[in-house]
Amino acid sequence: MKKLINKLDDVEREMIEGLVKAAPEKLQKLAEGNIVVRAQKKKDHVALVSGGGSGHEPAHGGYVGTGMLDCAVAGAVFSSPPPDQIYEGIKAVATKNGVLCIVKNYTGDVLNFEMAIDMAKEEDIEADYVVVNDDVAVKDSLYTTGRRGVAGTVLVHKIAGAKAEEGASLAEVKAVAENVIKNVRSMGMAITPCTVPAAGKPGFTLADDEMEIGIGIHGEPGTHREKLSTANQIAQKLLDTILADIDCSGKEVILLVNGMGATPLMELYIINNFVQDYLKEKGVKIYDTQVGNYMTSIEMAGFSLTLLRLDDEMKRLYEAKADTLAWKK
Repeated sequence: MKKLINKLDDVEREMIEGLVKAAPEKLQKLAEGNIVVRAQKKKDHVALVSGGGSGHEPAHGGYVGTGMLDCAVAGAVFSSPPPDQIYEGIKAVATKNGVLCIVKNYTGDVLNFEMAIDMAKEEDIEADYVVVNDDVAVKDSLYTTGRRGVAGTVLVHKIAGAKAEEGASLAEVKAVAENVIKNVRSMGMAITPCTVPAAGKPGFTLADDEMEIGIGIHGEPGTHREKLSTANQIAQKLLDTILADIDCSGKEVILLVNGMGATPLMELYIINNFVQDYLKEKGVKIYDTQVGNYMTSIEMAGFSLTLLRLDDEMKRLYEAKADTLAWKK
């Protein structure tokens, strides 16, 4: 295993410290745990908390800042943060108007966030949560009951964060987040695996001429393996599955072409070139496009596609100001 790290036990802490030092005027790390919060705490608006296992950078710490998250809690690589750490994050950013947690649908994340929210409620902190389940690849997986939460989570951060920034109530922010979840779909694939530092070896193997379709963001299996095909053929396969699940014909969408960590931008733009034309052919109107690394799997090579079907409120909130390390608007 070749990794640019120091001690295995220090990977997550040093990563979070380095993140904060990249924008000390905007971010700070809590003394306990790998928890990133805004340097300037909100006074009264609803606060947003998210998080999960490390290894998906820039998610989630890269989305802490104006217009998006107030706090991101990082667990060990591909492992949910423990409830006490999530609770510390909630407590650090809570306001009188409450806290909304945005949770990806992985069993450990959901259980730990639920426990942390219960702990917060015992301290009279008003807290609630939503669960993102945008992955259309599989109904259930090794890590979930129901669909997995993947790159579409970033768009929930953006739009719910903008609603909170406006001064909306906790119920209103939650309703907007749930509307995004209802209208966002994603699917991914991989051509090479990733290596969790503590494991020291790749999480799975693929032959040189193989690819995995429908893979999750932790390298968990997708729908099937098949022979590697062209970028256009792969993108069409993912899009056809997404469009079979949600009707976007005649609708405006946000398109997210997301790299899994080791995919060159050259290849992501080649994929985007096809996707733009194919969606137009299908009668889908692209309102905005984002291409890059938004929710990764360490150094996995592959990509995912996300479509968010828009309404007027989501468009307005999407255009609202955001100032974070990984997303600016």
